[in-house]
Amino acid sequence: MQNITIAIDGFSSTGKSTIAKQLANQLGYIYVDTGAMYRAVTLYALENGYINEDNFDVNNFVMQLHNINLSFQFNKDLGFSEMYLNNKNVEKEIRTMKVSGFVSAVAAVPEVRYQLVKQQQEMGKGKGIVMDGRDIGTVVFPDAELKLFMTASAQIRAQRRYDELIGRGDEVNFDEVLRNVKERDYIDSNRDDSPLVKADDAIEIDNSNLTLDEQFQKIMNLVKITLENQE
Repeated sequence: MQNITIAIDGFSSTGKSTIAKQLANQLGYIYVDTGAMYRAVTLYALENGYINEDNFDVNNFVMQLHNINLSFQFNKDLGFSEMYLNNKNVEKEIRTMKVSGFVSAVAAVPEVRYQLVKQQQEMGKGKGIVMDGRDIGTVVFPDAELKLFMTASAQIRAQRRYDELIGRGDEVNFDEVLRNVKERDYIDSNRDDSPLVKADDAIEIDNSNLTLDEQFQKIMNLVKITLENQE
């Protein structure tokens, strides 16, 4: 059976990574979390003082992009690949609220997107890949055989993110998480370079009221139909 490219886009905290991992495991495909890549670049900018609450030194930051090495390394105990920044595992560090608060601003920088899109397209040359992010179906893989656009209400997405952070032991409050979700929605949808938009041929999945199993079954049916159409 011919391998396909599955592009998953959508708003923050819609479970893009969760469904992408499930699909990749089921199909034996490569999974790439592009959001983790942008988060790792953001972590680099934070740790090296290029961005903070008061300033974003874009020019000097862009000059340092060549010093950022990103890679995914498979963790057999977890069953998925973790993000490495300059050979250091940063999977936990990139999931903090601090990184969440700056990632949309960093991702809006054209030079950042150009570099990461090049890497992402190289990863997907052989197909058999599931990739999630904000511009996968519109920019990275506009010819993907299956495009999904994930959405849910801001309130529900904030609750999911809040529960995840609290479960991990982070000290956060719900209002802060909800504000971050709405701010990221606005920045992602209104940036000049590769804004978050639903591709014309993408299938929208509103998972506000779907269980993880219901969502997986619904999307796997779409995958099966797409695979059959390739034969």
